[in-house]
Amino acid sequence: MGVLVWLLIPLLAAIGGGLWGTWANRTRKTRSDGPELDGYARFREAMEKSHTGARGA
Repeated sequence: MGVLVWLLIPLLAAIGGGLWGTWANRTRKTRSDGPELDGYARFREAMEKSHTGARGA
C-alpha cells in the first residue's frame, strides 16, 4: 500500500503541473508577439547606436 502512495505523488504532481501549464498559457492564444517584437526592435536600434561612437572597434 505504501508503494501505491509513493506512485501517486508524482502522478498528482504531473497532473497539477499540466493544469498549471494550461492555466498559465490561457492568454497567449489571444495575444500576439507584436509588443515583444517592437521592444526587441527598439533594443537592437539602441545597441546599434551605442557602437557608432566606439573607438577601435
